[in-house]
Amino acid sequence: MNHERSPISQTILTMATERGVDKTICPSEVARALFDTHWRKQMHEVRQAAIMLQQEGKVSITQKGEPVDINHIKGPIRIKIVSGS
Repeated sequence: MNHERSPISQTILTMATERGVDKTICPSEVARALFDTHWRKQMHEVRQAAIMLQQEGKVSITQKGEPVDINHIKGPIRIKIVSGS
């Protein structure tokens, strides 16, 4: 595995860690922090980075507070740091 994290992945981890293990972040928060006025165009990349981080066990992706099947995501998601990551 490549240990060099992308700026998107690193930002997800940083923001989720700062928010705390009992709280979540929205992918749009990450996109807005990194891409300013063109953040909407980057939402797919942010979601893909979050999925990769979940597969690594670093974050949990939820919808309405429940874990979501990453192969069938429809609608808004939230990202939460996994404790001990």
